[in-house]
Amino acid sequence: MFVTVKPGHTPNNDLAGRLGEHVANEIGKFARPDQIRFADALPKTRSGKIMRRLLKDVAAGRTSTGDTSTLEDLNVLTKLAADKQDEE
Repeated sequence: MFVTVKPGHTPNNDLAGRLGEHVANEIGKFARPDQIRFADALPKTRSGKIMRRLLKDVAAGRTSTGDTSTLEDLNVLTKLAADKQDEE
């Protein structure tokens, strides 16, 4: 699960735990994410839609081979992929 935090909030393990518990309480324990990754921004199209397939590729450690021409900012995808490599 990718999460962007509002200004004034600090991404940390405590917040990740609370978010996981919130999902478990609101939806059910089966929906609790295995991993929560904090990001400064998410890959969006110019119209503001989140490009979920790109997030799936980043989470799986794959290089995105699909069309990224509608991406608002290519740097977001590069940063997410670099953060994934730093974690490993």
